[in-house]
Amino acid sequence: MAYVHGVRTSEVATSLLPAAEVDSAITIVIGTAPINQVDETNVNKPVLCYSYAEAVKAFGFQKATLKDTGFKNYDFTLSEAMYAFFQLYNVAPVVFVNVLDPKKHKETAKTTSLIIDKKTGSASIKEAGILLSSLVLRKDAGSEPYVLGTDYVTEFDDDGYVVVTSLTDASTTDFKLATDADIVVAAEVLDPTKVTSDDIIGGVNADGVKSGLELVEDVFPKFRVAPSIIACPRYSGDAGVAAVMSAKADGFNDIFKAIALIDVPSTVKNYTDVATFKNSNNLTSTNEVVLWPCLNMSGTIYNFSSQFAALLAEVDNDNSGIPYVSPSNKNIQCTGLCLADGTEIIVDNSRGSYLNGNGIVTANNMFSGWVAWGNRTGAYPGNTDVKDVFIPVRRMFNFISIQLAKTFWQRIDFPLNRRQIDTVLDSANILLNGYTSKGYILGGRVEFLESENPTTDLMDGKAVFHVYITPPSPNREIDFVLEYDPSYLQTLFA
Repeated sequence: MAYVHGVRTSEVATSLLPAAEVDSAITIVIGTAPINQVDETNVNKPVLCYSYAEAVKAFGFQKATLKDTGFKNYDFTLSEAMYAFFQLYNVAPVVFVNVLDPKKHKETAKTTSLIIDKKTGSASIKEAGILLSSLVLRKDAGSEPYVLGTDYVTEFDDDGYVVVTSLTDASTTDFKLATDADIVVAAEVLDPTKVTSDDIIGGVNADGVKSGLELVEDVFPKFRVAPSIIACPRYSGDAGVAAVMSAKADGFNDIFKAIALIDVPSTVKNYTDVATFKNSNNLTSTNEVVLWPCLNMSGTIYNFSSQFAALLAEVDNDNSGIPYVSPSNKNIQCTGLCLADGTEIIVDNSRGSYLNGNGIVTANNMFSGWVAWGNRTGAYPGNTDVKDVFIPVRRMFNFISIQLAKTFWQRIDFPLNRRQIDTVLDSANILLNGYTSKGYILGGRVEFLESENPTTDLMDGKAVFHVYITPPSPNREIDFVLEYDPSYLQTLFA
């Protein structure tokens, strides 16, 4: 040690660690988007969006369109989810992944001609999904193509249609595009109906490039947020998609857990058949929430998972970002229940109880307007462990496990001595005590037990801390016992 003459100071690490913040309802939505409006290469790339504008800039937006059934449906599921999150519920952030690939999910445009307005020099191609990279305009079938940027420009209107605007000749001020007859149009359009369950499931190719649900693993390394909800609106009704969603929700990045939102498809038309579908398709996992039917919002139909994911975020936000409150009996944005074709579905209290008793979440309109209805995960009724079958309890276990992992990751590789053990114990117990005092849990503690830490494990650098927590169960039933009391007849003689 060097010779010292005077006063010296030094520092040691704080023995208590502040808890890491965890966003409780980060949703990853995997589906289809009208990327022809923005970037045709935005395929199988996770994008974290904090606003509607960010989402539209990355993925475009296509309004729900009127179908032959008389109801509106979204052709692109990411547009549906974007509208639900940012417009109906005003919650963020969300991670979106588009799997629709213009190279293979396309068809020839039905539009073959266009009339340019003589006054404005513009015309709209009334067909959604036009790929600008494929658009060719000619005066007639035998002429050379008009040149984009030289003869005309394009933009998308609010309905997602391409607006073609002719440029003018500098010397004559005449429009360069013919206005005296139909011009010939050739183009390709996105076809979301060609997206299959295999596209949603995705995988890893020979070059190590991931797609579909495999990209769940990339969210935390890329954005430093961990998805706690996985949604694939419309496609999750496929048993293969649901199985992979459940597997990812059970654990990813070797640390995190989530819940998977499963839409029962509209091929299941009767409430009594939903339980049969759930069981026959093995939708019985503790990390699955099974949803039926669709939601009708003033004539626009939503897959239940699009709104339920946003509802979870809204409820968490209303409760300090802690997922201890059930989404059941909380208002959802709908005016009725229906199948995908608009067929009305009625769910009264008895039908709702039947569905809930089979581990299915639905909605009803009893006393508080339209609300989500049901607290159970898909594991119920085959599994009755409280930590597995109540949605808020399951989510609290996931939430606290992620928080512990993020908080104490910084302590990995510290010397396994008493100071290390006390730092973990004290910091974790302060965290749980705070949750207890605020009512997020009924109680909690962390212990370092000799029985769970054999000498050989300690020698090998392994330490086990036993966490006891009791999130409150949702009060799903309130009973009032009424009795006639004849003693009050004496009031007649008062």
